[in-house]
Amino acid sequence: MNCPATHLDSVAVEADAPIGAAEVLARARSARVYDVARVSPLDEAPLLSARLTRRVLLKREDQQPVFSFKLRGAYNRMVQLDAGQRARGVIAASAGNHAQGVALAAARLGIQATIVMPVTAPQVKVDAVRRLGGNAVQIVLSGDSYSDAQATAAQLQAERGSLFVHPFDDIDVIAGQATVGLELLQQHPGPLQAVFVPVGGGGLLAGMAACIKSLRPEVQVIGVQMVDSDAMARSLEAGERVLLGEVGLFSDGTAVKQVGSLNFALCQRHVDAMLRVDTDEICAAIRDIYQETRSVPEPAGALALAGLKQYAAAHPPAEGALVAVVSGANMNFDRLRFVAERAELGEQREAIFAVTIPEERGSFRRFCAALGKHSITEFNYRIGDASSAHIFVGVQIASRDEREALVAAFQAQAFDVLDLTDDELAKLHLRHMIGGRSPLARDELLYRFEFPERPGALVRFLDQLHPDWNVSLFHYRNHGADYGRILVGIQVPAHELVLFQRFLASLGYPHRNESDHPAYRLLLGS
Repeated sequence: MNCPATHLDSVAVEADAPIGAAEVLARARSARVYDVARVSPLDEAPLLSARLTRRVLLKREDQQPVFSFKLRGAYNRMVQLDAGQRARGVIAASAGNHAQGVALAAARLGIQATIVMPVTAPQVKVDAVRRLGGNAVQIVLSGDSYSDAQATAAQLQAERGSLFVHPFDDIDVIAGQATVGLELLQQHPGPLQAVFVPVGGGGLLAGMAACIKSLRPEVQVIGVQMVDSDAMARSLEAGERVLLGEVGLFSDGTAVKQVGSLNFALCQRHVDAMLRVDTDEICAAIRDIYQETRSVPEPAGALALAGLKQYAAAHPPAEGALVAVVSGANMNFDRLRFVAERAELGEQREAIFAVTIPEERGSFRRFCAALGKHSITEFNYRIGDASSAHIFVGVQIASRDEREALVAAFQAQAFDVLDLTDDELAKLHLRHMIGGRSPLARDELLYRFEFPERPGALVRFLDQLHPDWNVSLFHYRNHGADYGRILVGIQVPAHELVLFQRFLASLGYPHRNESDHPAYRLLLGS
């Protein structure tokens, strides 16, 4: 998905910034981060540099002791607590990486910490918090997102009187994260065109932008967000902080519904542009980082590189290197299957088509001729009726031009073709379900649902399905992600549609009606 950049030079300012770049810079220079953090490498990326025809560098925050930059801000905040504050202990809310920083700081400084994490937090992060904090840390699992965990943490703070260590909206946390920018400038005094920074709540972007713009104002600072977790981009476009109703959970480290007020004000003044990327682009960037470093970043850790690649595709080469911050590597191993499946699509190296050919002698030969010498990545076939056959096919490609050429080749053979390469329903579900028309599936409605992935979640979903409506189609696959995705066909007579809509509202899960989806009508619908 090639989303246009949000350029910020003309964005209205919500209010005077409570802190300025000079203060961030001064605090960053005196930050105590190196009690626990290390100066992370700034590595060359030769494969990407050759492919993008410009110099690409990776700032390797995935090599920190907690495999994320977050310990910088957490420790810098906690090391400055006085004796009374330390005695009362601290509370934090985090999807995982900030939690690890707080846990390490608590153990090092002898402070008792309660850390609230979403139930959807990757197990690798929960285990790491427990290991790093030891007896100094109590873990509370609550809610499905960072915002839910934060609400629980606020309640506990009110009860206990402990200090809340915010993951991003705190000047000392921002200053700690800003040291990434200071290191980068010291490591690369030569020409820099742009620095790409992943964005959730905005602590890293605000701190790095304030320092880089103070010392090297000619360098562009560009934030990168997921298309479904773009609170900072929307806020900067609106000129005020925006609260998102829902956030995507694939990039759990940046799944924040509202950015911090300090972070927002600093980003308004010092960030040049924002980019949005999708899941496939992140998966492709994860693979790129692995090929360059043999390290596997988490989705948030690959956000910046996905944005860098999008930027490079839209802008001609210019003087100076492009730098992406690899912000973390706390990846659940079972998520790699999903990443591998989607990386080819994110790199536009695979195209997916549904092709209808006449059921007659020679048709299949003409179909194969239209494919030419392209490698087949997936092939599903089932006869449609006496006159036609439907084929679902995945094809390796080298560029978007090849994809368009394949469509033209199919059309030249008078085949009907649907290009499904950018179609989420096809990529998640239909590619695994080809050939399922049924004369018994009368009054079938097709819906997609998403729900937080946790033990027993699928069973609870099934328990809530109305017993009076027959389930005529069901597809679920565990993708190793933080949320499950289900495709359901439910037979609902026309006179019960109003009741069915009430049922959907009562479920409380995000859902989408796919009953008119063209690929469903072609391949599965009755």
